Amino acid sequence: MLLYLGHPIKSSDQVFRARVRVSVDMDKPAGSLDADLIDRPTLQGVDVARVPAAERRNDLVNAAIQVIASHGVDGATTRRIAEQANAPLATLHYCFQTKELLFAAVFERLTERYREVLIENDVHGDLVPTARAILRGLLNWYLESDSEFASASFELISWAQRQEEHPAVTVYNEAFNVVRSILARAATGQDVAPEMIDRISYVISTLSDGFVVNWLTYADRSRAADQAEVVMDVLDAWLAAKLA
Repeated sequence: MLLYLGHPIKSSDQVFRARVRVSVDMDKPAGSLDADLIDRPTLQGVDVARVPAAERRNDLVNAAIQVIASHGVDGATTRRIAEQANAPLATLHYCFQTKELLFAAVFERLTERYREVLIENDVHGDLVPTARAILRGLLNWYLESDSEFASASFELISWAQRQEEHPAVTVYNEAFNVVRSILARAATGQDVAPEMIDRISYVISTLSDGFVVNWLTYADRSRAADQAEVVMDVLDAWLAAKLA
């Protein structure tokens, strides 16, 4: 369950940058141009106008997501990412001094989208409807969005597990905290123990993670849509048994 949310907790960008021990301002490229613009050399013989640095960084992050999804983290070389973004390699190194910084920006992009999904499915009445809405929202997002987001997310989580201090654990913990917060607010006034809120959070994340792995493996949208209903049935049965 990737990504990571928006309430009074650290952003994944803060967490990830702390873990990989970087301190460069992600909102500004390294260097010192008078204007926040980047010169693009001629591409295929065509002289391309200067591009705002923020736009170029956005292009590079999108390209990195596509390359990571297609080639994995190990295959996501800076040259390949620059080519995918139709940008000079020098521009990538200007915007992101290291590949780790670029991956941190990708983490944040994925985090933002996941956060939006959770916010869209925030408290829906009491605990059970809210739990169902969170899981349904995640399943629908995986089905309706480009599979590159999900593929890149799992690739990055696997990569993060191999980094110093295992930043993937921090990312998952932050995700649980946000889901737990939503469920706790939905359970206000109900006789539900905090431990049960934790268990429901875990079940939602496990069901959604299992679903997306299956969806990415078979890439059969019709089959995945049917399986999404099975996943919802599993949550309903578990909630009925535990909250009876």
